[in-house]
Amino acid sequence: MASLGATARSFMLWELLSGMKLTFSYMFKKKATLNYPYEKGYISPRFRGEHVLRRYANGEERCIACKLCEAICPAQAITIEAEPRDDGSRRTTRYDIDMTKCIYCGLCQEACPVDAIVEGPNFEFATETREELFYNKAKLLANGDRWEVEIAANIAADAPYR
Repeated sequence: MASLGATARSFMLWELLSGMKLTFSYMFKKKATLNYPYEKGYISPRFRGEHVLRRYANGEERCIACKLCEAICPAQAITIEAEPRDDGSRRTTRYDIDMTKCIYCGLCQEACPVDAIVEGPNFEFATETREELFYNKAKLLANGDRWEVEIAANIAADAPYR
């Protein structure tokens, strides 16, 4: 440092002090990051997470086996098999979603005329094996039962924009 001129030394000192000033100004501001597992961020009502099959309030499943979601899925991740019931309506006997293929586009949700298939608010559904990402009808209905309150609130919040 002895070989530097006075101007260079004063410039370096000014840079150091301005850097420290910037550091201290951020030290006392609100943090911009979250401590993720313990703090959760805001999730939009339009968030597209884990798929669920919903039921009506009386417990009957909503899916009418129209197969529009299967037809519109660009990744061909949905497989549906259906049969007629005694009262003349159709219900699914098999409803499978391969979550390894799903691209979370939301087209299945938009195509459903009765809001049976919905992408719910759950974004924490990591698995240890690939087979756990093949969702059958029972798992989709269980997800729907688990998240129904939040899903109904999100649909109501998004209704003015649909």
